[in-house]
Amino acid sequence: MSAAPAAPDAVPAHFQSFLAFDYGAKRTGVAVGNRFTRTATPQGTIRAEGDARFAQIEARVREWRPDALVVGVPFHPDGAAHENTARAQRFARQLRGRCKLPVYEVDERYTTTEALSLGARDADAAAACIILEQFLRNLP
Repeated sequence: MSAAPAAPDAVPAHFQSFLAFDYGAKRTGVAVGNRFTRTATPQGTIRAEGDARFAQIEARVREWRPDALVVGVPFHPDGAAHENTARAQRFARQLRGRCKLPVYEVDERYTTTEALSLGARDADAAAACIILEQFLRNLP
């Protein structure tokens, strides 16, 4: 079962800190942020696959101790799902199972393009930051 995009009021008010991911087959951008400031800070991109990727993610979860995780899920411009949509949703399910934390999905159309247009040196981490700030802006 896939996680549905979070309705802003479905995120408990006591959830204050979040770790976000811009999933990619080879690289996964990471950002950390909080509800109080509604801002996010990019963290180093994870350049690993499979269990090695999850080992690094689990280390970040231990370090930051977020209340929940956020995953960017890509869609076509018209909102239709595609192959990478399913991959990102599978990644979200794996995170939920491995990290035992709530996982919220966010539509991430154009985040990497936006990150590149802003001159980001690490486009994946910057995209994760954009994803998380978009999520935080929509919380009550």
